Amino acid sequence: MPPAPSDNSERLLEHNYDGIQEYDNPLPRWWVYLFYATIVFSIFYWFNIGVGIGPGRIAQYEADVAAAKAAHPAPAESSPEELAALVANPQVVEAGKQVFATNCASCHKPDGSGLIGPNLTDNAWIHGGSLPEIHKLVNEGVLAKGMPNWGKLLKPDQVDAAVAFVWSIRNTNVAGGKPPEGVVVP
Repeated sequence: MPPAPSDNSERLLEHNYDGIQEYDNPLPRWWVYLFYATIVFSIFYWFNIGVGIGPGRIAQYEADVAAAKAAHPAPAESSPEELAALVANPQVVEAGKQVFATNCASCHKPDGSGLIGPNLTDNAWIHGGSLPEIHKLVNEGVLAKGMPNWGKLLKPDQVDAAVAFVWSIRNTNVAGGKPPEGVVVP
């Protein structure tokens, strides 16, 4: 006996695939309205990302970055005269010794004679041996050789103090140090 017609017979679609009939099952209204809302949002978004007529989010981002740089300027580089004055100050050199022992001794040994890193107590330097070059090296690091850029990890006065300490131990030629590497700097 065939099944009795139900009240859903008007929802059956006219087409028939291999004896299977399909219901017309419309989406809920809230879903359709949400879909239309996303289309409208995408039009307004397109006009506001820098492609259309608005200033765009990219321009807003660049303005925010410029404002942040203005609010937090990069620390000024120490001049060679300022670095030379720091080297002459025994308190700064002692503070630099502490910074060196905490951060640099694992690669250069506490006395600077070199372990993984080069010997800092001789007169040979791989990346330049003048006071500004040493400051730049400590501040920016040599990532290819494994030395981090300490300028991003330490405060500027700590970097200056570490440079003052390194400058104070150069040409001391500690016994048992690594052989000289780089160019001899008189």
